[in-house]
Amino acid sequence: MDLQPYTPGALPRYLAGREAEMRRVRRLLAPTAAYGEMAGPPTVFHAVRGLGKTSLLRHAQREAEAQGFVTAWVACTKGTPYLPDLDAAVRRGIARTDLGEPEGTWANRKRTLGAELGLPGLKLSAQLEAEQSAADEASGVVDTVQQYLHEAANRVRDAGGAGLVVFIDEWHAGRETDTGILLNAVQSLGGRPEENPLAVVGAGLPSVVGTLTKAATFAERSTWVPLQTLDPDPSRELLLEPAAELGVSWDPVAVDVVASQAGGNPYFLQLIAANAWEAADPERGDTITEAHVEAGLVGVRAQVVEMYEARWQAAAPAERKFLVAMAATGEPVVARGDVATAMGVSSDNLSVPRERLIDKGIIEEAGRGRLRFTLPGFGDYVAEQADQGRDLREAAFPRKPRRGPGPAIGGTDQQRPITRSSQRPPELGR
Repeated sequence: MDLQPYTPGALPRYLAGREAEMRRVRRLLAPTAAYGEMAGPPTVFHAVRGLGKTSLLRHAQREAEAQGFVTAWVACTKGTPYLPDLDAAVRRGIARTDLGEPEGTWANRKRTLGAELGLPGLKLSAQLEAEQSAADEASGVVDTVQQYLHEAANRVRDAGGAGLVVFIDEWHAGRETDTGILLNAVQSLGGRPEENPLAVVGAGLPSVVGTLTKAATFAERSTWVPLQTLDPDPSRELLLEPAAELGVSWDPVAVDVVASQAGGNPYFLQLIAANAWEAADPERGDTITEAHVEAGLVGVRAQVVEMYEARWQAAAPAERKFLVAMAATGEPVVARGDVATAMGVSSDNLSVPRERLIDKGIIEEAGRGRLRFTLPGFGDYVAEQADQGRDLREAAFPRKPRRGPGPAIGGTDQQRPITRSSQRPPELGR
């Protein structure tokens, strides 16, 4: 059949295993819907790539709109101002209702207030004196954004809507200036919650916690929600439910193979299932088997190698040495001290490459002083780059045999590894 029920890298048709997170969003919005009160500090979901942060936010957005909220969606891009996008998103959200153009747009304010403040891509205005300091100017921008959000949220509420919800995706990439202005505006609005029917929900890589608190120290009082890999039952749901809607079933053994390989990672579940579906090319009444999964894994492995290569190319030479040192241990979770020993430097000298690799989403913290690769199987790939001498001959270290189980494709440290064993299909890392 021509229909493909699995959507790797896109919004899933079936959201599995995120009931607790969706319930958290509902509880966040409940006081705003019921009483017109501000929802409080931002709620921010964070996780490495592939765990479904954007999908979660999109489903939350749809549910919020079903409850009568106007929503504004912003996706941040590194180094690019996003306040202009927020302005446009608010106006689009209101335009989808019967409310018309919001009177308090920044464009209108520009015509009615005094001197311009030069945010790249956006000209905000405020009544400023020539001798005012840069801090005073920033304060004027915060006041303008604060008033704008206040008026937009109340316009929605006064017209019978529940309020305004701002969704910010990839918030870790947001420009610090914009983040500081927005957080200060939201903080000020929180002083009168009964007057501001507004909520802010965001998502980003684990580094988003540091990014937001650097932009505004009080952001540490935000609600931080880490996303975990899916448990076995939701993993199976994600496979079975979309297929069942098309009259196609899965052999239990095939489901187990996919779940084992994906290790609870939503992206890899979608990717492996999509490739198995293509291999099976089922019609209504057919069953996807283990043979279809194994055939589909050939394409999966080719795509994963491209992901490995992209991450490798994104790492600077000093960062590659760090990665090779991690991979050389052969362990799924690596102590920072072991990396320092392998590199022949003190632990203090690792801070810069470590932080940059975390910011790029290539590695993540796995407990105090411990690290792991965010893309399972990547350690084997890195070790092979060192073995092949790709810019790293001086950084290749003898590797110890892997002890115990490691991660599968997209898995966690507790799942079966994709190792360089002759007993498994062709390696992802080669």
